[in-house]
Parts: sequence; structure tokens; C-alpha cells
Amino acid sequence: MAGDLPDYYFRVRENGAAVFRLDAANRQRRIEMEQIAILNIRNGEVKPHGQHRLTEVDQTEIARWTKARRETLAARELEDIRRAVEHLNLTTQWVQSRATDAELDAVTDDLLLAMHDLRSTLVRKKADRMDRG
Repeated sequence: MAGDLPDYYFRVRENGAAVFRLDAANRQRRIEMEQIAILNIRNGEVKPHGQHRLTEVDQTEIARWTKARRETLAARELEDIRRAVEHLNLTTQWVQSRATDAELDAVTDDLLLAMHDLRSTLVRKKADRMDRG
């Protein structure tokens, strides 16, 4: 199993990851995890952990993981938007076919404000794109 382990492990955090170097080639055959850095995915900042100095290999692996993570997050974000469109359709069906007056009273104002805000922003952004094109 130890041969199948990667050299690095990235513990995902809110805005990035804690970066660990793995070592399974010790006498006890335990997996040792040495934290080597903290990574901020938003601004790309990498802070070495403690007195650790990052090697070129460390930096290359962190950059590779950062690129892959950003791609994953971008794909998830787009999928979340597609899910939101589907959820709006399901909400419309619920309003039309099953919602009670009390349920509608509880959500109508919030939904109308959120949809108005979204519509206004989409229209403005589309107008900006048309002006540029």
C-alpha cells in the first residue's frame, strides 16, 4: 500500500489547503505526515509551515494542485448555477401546483426580491456585453 501513496497530501480548508509531505518509508511502516505549508487558493499565496523551506519540487506540486483545484472549483460553481436554474423550475412547479397560501406567504417576498436582484444583474451584464461586442 505504501507504494501507492502520493508524495503530498492536501487537506482542503475554507480558502485553500494545508500541505503535507507524506513518508511511509520509515521503520514502523507508519504514514508520517509532515505539514510543510499553508496555501491560499484565492490569491495563490503559499506560506511555509514553521521553519520549513519549500523545495522546487514542493513548489511545483503545490502549483499543480492549485491549478487542478481551481479548475474543480470553477466546474462546481457552474454546476451549482445549473442546479439553481433547475431548482427555480421546480420551485415554479411547486408554487403552481402544491404550495399552500401560508407557504406562499412565508417565501413570496424573499423569492421576489432575490429574483428581481438576479434579473437586474443579468440584464445589466448582458447589456454590458452587447455594448462591448
